[in-house]
Amino acid sequence: MSAHRIDPMRDAQRGVDETHDPARRSWVASANAPETDFPIQNLPYAVFSRDGETPRVGVALGDALIDVAALRALPSESLSAQRAMDACAAPTMNALMSCDVEALRALRHALSTWYSASADDTQRAVLTEALIPRRDVSLHVPAAVGDYTDFYASIHHATNVGRLFRPDQPLLPNYAWVPIGYHGRASSIVASGTPVRRPYGQRRGPNDEVPTFAPSASLDYELEVGAWVRGGNAQGSTIPIKSADAHLFGLSLLNDWSARDIQAWEYQPLGPFLGKSFATSVSPFVVTREALAPFRVPLDARDAEAPAPLPYLTDAHDRATGGFAITLEVWLSSRTMRERGAAPIRISRSQLQSLYWTFAQMLTHHASNGCNLRPGDVLGSGTVSGASEGSQGCLLELTRRGAQPITLPDGSERRFLADGDEVTLRGYAARDGAVRIGLGECRGVIEAASIPSAE
Repeated sequence: MSAHRIDPMRDAQRGVDETHDPARRSWVASANAPETDFPIQNLPYAVFSRDGETPRVGVALGDALIDVAALRALPSESLSAQRAMDACAAPTMNALMSCDVEALRALRHALSTWYSASADDTQRAVLTEALIPRRDVSLHVPAAVGDYTDFYASIHHATNVGRLFRPDQPLLPNYAWVPIGYHGRASSIVASGTPVRRPYGQRRGPNDEVPTFAPSASLDYELEVGAWVRGGNAQGSTIPIKSADAHLFGLSLLNDWSARDIQAWEYQPLGPFLGKSFATSVSPFVVTREALAPFRVPLDARDAEAPAPLPYLTDAHDRATGGFAITLEVWLSSRTMRERGAAPIRISRSQLQSLYWTFAQMLTHHASNGCNLRPGDVLGSGTVSGASEGSQGCLLELTRRGAQPITLPDGSERRFLADGDEVTLRGYAARDGAVRIGLGECRGVIEAASIPSAE
């Protein structure tokens, strides 16, 4: 259980209400299982389809999905909730992510009431009909992503990687002042479970006179969290830090797959390109800002000599509540392990609150030059690593650039990922006085590179 304890005054300020009540139970039995990621206190959104139907937005509850659009016939006390339910009939979450905070909160309250153990039995038939076993559906990328920006917000990751390449100056001078990020490729964002093909690219080893074009030999994962944008801003306008948090719709797991050898050759002077753009996996479940209210915490304290953020990135409320008490894990299995029926092993565990910048600061900085953010945009945290051994969020760090390989239960070693490897990211929020909620999982299996077409 998390060390973060209950504080009624703090919780009231952070939006904790009866939907978070740890005593609340659902009449959907699987939602009350201690190990579930999706108790009634969570209610994350996902886009699903079944039997060739057009995708639509559902809400995870236990081992089921609620078909929200099927509930529109039920009488609701709130027109705001009705607006959000209407948005759930769309094939992506973009319309839902365009809704105002009041509508999103109203729908959460309606679903929590309808599916709680004390719900009105007269509505039970409609509510039951809207429940679909999650095993019977396909899950999709949550939104039509217009833009994807990946940040570099973990100071431990930045320091670990910096030491590998610049031992005398691990952190560049701007790191303590500005949230660093790069513009990723939205078209190659894929849903959890989509196979990831090993990419071809230019790479040049330390003893090579010229580069070669070949499959990446240093394929890596990156343990990240993606923040989905709600609302947005008009081009030429900004999003002040005081209101930035309200522009966060929710969080999901994100794996920014990286070809380290391609990246190392191409990234200077303009940064990541083909070493990153071949695939980014996201969990289908978006845990909302409202569901995460009990788990808001300050980020870990910065070093005493670190400069204070510039005024446009400074807000007292964000300092107190800008972090999330979320534990993140990486699990790995080889093809041989799965063929033998062996379980995957956990190779990393880190904490999201160890980031150097909050998501609100990332969002405010992103819009500070007048860049227009839109509903469904994704902001990646960057690899989330901790200060201790075993908390590194990628193999580049964990194996010290391949110099210290890890050994799997099947006896094989890994410096970087092999074909057939399956990487699964998991995450959950927990603290004393609150029900644990999960982010589901983000999974991908590495497929062998295909020979480039001669056309």
